[in-house]
Amino acid sequence: MDKELNNRTETEELNDEEMTVELDLEDGTHVVCAVVTILESQGKDYIVLLPLDENGQNTDGEVWFYRYFEDKNDVNAEPELLYIEDDDEYEMVADAFDEYLDNVEFDEFVE
Repeated sequence: MDKELNNRTETEELNDEEMTVELDLEDGTHVVCAVVTILESQGKDYIVLLPLDENGQNTDGEVWFYRYFEDKNDVNAEPELLYIEDDDEYEMVADAFDEYLDNVEFDEFVE
């Protein structure tokens, strides 16, 4: 069963390349995360977030995965993020992210 994050998004553009999402987690903490990418795997969309500290940095390289939904009928609607509780689904997303990283590294090497 998935838990929806409370007040999960307020997206803003920091510069031309970096988007952030502000998360209010269920434990009451507030975290700003950089959006790394949105992945599609087995017909579902997932978002990869990089949690940032108060200085806008991430020193441990930890990323978070969430299911990602956009209302295709309402362009002004906030996207919805859902926590992934199923271990198999989480591993599938982690594998898709590893593949994404491999492709990004290859693309940077080729350019």
